[in-house]
Amino acid sequence: MDETNLNGLGLLMYTIVYSSIKSLIMKKSILTLSIVAITMGSNLMANATTQPFSALSSELIIIVDISSFCKAVIQGDVSNVKRLIDLGEDVNQKSGGMTPAMFAARYNKVEVLSLLIKKGADLTMKSNQGFTVKQYAELSNAEEAVVVIETALGS
Repeated sequence: MDETNLNGLGLLMYTIVYSSIKSLIMKKSILTLSIVAITMGSNLMANATTQPFSALSSELIIIVDISSFCKAVIQGDVSNVKRLIDLGEDVNQKSGGMTPAMFAARYNKVEVLSLLIKKGADLTMKSNQGFTVKQYAELSNAEEAVVVIETALGS
């Protein structure tokens, strides 16, 4: 082989090696950028799904925080409510920020509401959110409960 062919061959090899290295560097760059994009996307998705679960958790804590007495009121279980009152349950004790009468008004449990009023429920108390028994009945469109409350208040 003469010297000209060796220089040409060297140039050809240099070009091939350079192209391979350039291609390899570009592939690594693309791979690196892809990994960064996927990681950022995953973090955004993780942050986006955190909020609804946080709201849900807060809601669940409120539900779990309700006393068994107020649960009986919500269910409209008059005999159980009466039995619990006879055992010493306080008809004005807040649970979840509301009194039993507020739960009865909110869920339109008129028979339970009447029993609570007869046993001394304070209809002027405000919940932790600032609403009265009558306001809960009105907000829930519990018309029968509104009538019972107005009659008890003399309105």
